[in-house]
Amino acid sequence: MNMSRAAIRYAKAILDIAQTSGKADAVNNDMKSIVNAVAESPELKDFLSSPVIKMEVKKSAVSEIFSNVQAETNSLFHLLLENKRFEILASIAIEYTRLFDESNGIEVAKVTTAFPITPELETKVLAKIAEFSNKKITIENIVDPAIIGGFILRVGDKQYNASVANKLSELKREFAN
Repeated sequence: MNMSRAAIRYAKAILDIAQTSGKADAVNNDMKSIVNAVAESPELKDFLSSPVIKMEVKKSAVSEIFSNVQAETNSLFHLLLENKRFEILASIAIEYTRLFDESNGIEVAKVTTAFPITPELETKVLAKIAEFSNKKITIENIVDPAIIGGFILRVGDKQYNASVANKLSELKREFAN
């Protein structure tokens, strides 16, 4: 069974439990902090996926690092210990947030900018999104200096490219003809 299918199954199970106990939102915050911690720490990522480190050691480390999480998140740690699947913890956390947003009618707009997004640009982007989506939108900012300026907006399977790099390549194409 591949990693993402397993991650989705765990995420669904935890979301069900969390929704039943009215803690879906709080657990979502746990999941976001897990994703961030693993993203910011290559050591943690390697530690979780290491085949030589005992599962009990991973479990107690994770419980220590994320000591103030909800009971539902803790039960996920227990499940991963029992099923020896700590390497998919971050994937589960990502899936959980995706499913959580989906169940709340929230769509994530990935906005790529050359520099961290400014409030002015965020307003422009939200106006652009409103043209083709009536869902509640959460903006996820990806910083990529290669786009030079402007922004690339991706919502679901739609993409809108207003980057300087894209405009430059369009100009190049016009002059080439």
